[in-house]
Amino acid sequence: MRVLAAMSGGVDSAVAAARAVEAGHDVTGVHLALSSNPQTFRSGARGCCTLEDSRDARRAADVIGIPFYIWDMAERFKEDVVDDFVAEYAAGRTPNPCLRCNEKIKFAAVLDRAIALGFDAVVTGHHARLSDGVLRRSVDIGKDQSYVLAVLTPRQLSRAIFPLGDATKAEVREEAARRDLAVADKPDSHDICFIADGDTRGFLNARLGTKTGDIVDSRTGDVVGSHEGAHQYTVGQRHGLGLERPAADGKPRYVLSITPVTNTVTVGPREALDVDVVVGERPVWLRDVGDVDALECQVQLRAHGEAIPATLTWDEDTMTATLHRPAKGVATGQALVVYLPDDDGDVVVASATISDTSRVATHA
Repeated sequence: MRVLAAMSGGVDSAVAAARAVEAGHDVTGVHLALSSNPQTFRSGARGCCTLEDSRDARRAADVIGIPFYIWDMAERFKEDVVDDFVAEYAAGRTPNPCLRCNEKIKFAAVLDRAIALGFDAVVTGHHARLSDGVLRRSVDIGKDQSYVLAVLTPRQLSRAIFPLGDATKAEVREEAARRDLAVADKPDSHDICFIADGDTRGFLNARLGTKTGDIVDSRTGDVVGSHEGAHQYTVGQRHGLGLERPAADGKPRYVLSITPVTNTVTVGPREALDVDVVVGERPVWLRDVGDVDALECQVQLRAHGEAIPATLTWDEDTMTATLHRPAKGVATGQALVVYLPDDDGDVVVASATISDTSRVATHA
């Protein structure tokens, strides 16, 4: 099979490409240039897609012995990922740009171009298992990336290969060293790849500007502070609120909601973060659940979040997860991902973008 290996310059994508070659595929490596002005060097484990990363990817391809190209995806990445990220924050939501990148770039723009060029599939270094169209969690739960892949359609998954789902991250690094890949000890990239300095607030301020607004206590309705833009906050945030006076009970306050129309941030006690009903829009179904009205399942509500037992109901446009125990700090804009455990591990059933949350039940 003729496959395209997306090589970020990190250890995972390098080993994934090497495994694809070992499996007998005709592999070509490609590095995606996602920035129109890439920095020369990474800062520790922050950021990615730098000139250093493209050079690391090229060196890995040379060691593996495969052709290598760089594809300029900067304009498409800005439109579909960066601009979307800014717009979501402006609307009071908290997006996950990794999901959008997988959906719009790696498995839409790249896959479409690859198919047009005669490739059969795209190989990536994601930690997830995929066989016969069934997407499962990685054996390395701590590194599992099935959550950020759950936005892919069955068609996209049919053209994807994830060679690392049966390996832990430690095993991947050991394998890279055995293969003489220089990236064996390269730090993982953290944070948001297009905000290399980690200053999300500064990034958003530069694009959305600043606008003074009120921070309001949910229990009293009193104004307890001010801010320079509601886009600077996310549900569940505790630190950096700059409140002018403490709560009457002396306990910390957390961001409960963000209202862009009035530029208001509402704060309150930790227990007010609890929700037990989560609604998602734009559902994507990866598995057929049969002729049932409800599904007993597990849901994950943020990257690296815990799996929570839930009852799922749905219609054509939305899905609703009624949680069996409350979750804290669930932000709109994140993904609701549905799993069903089976003998071979957790299977991804569906995903949707969280559009609303509420607290209904009183849990013991």
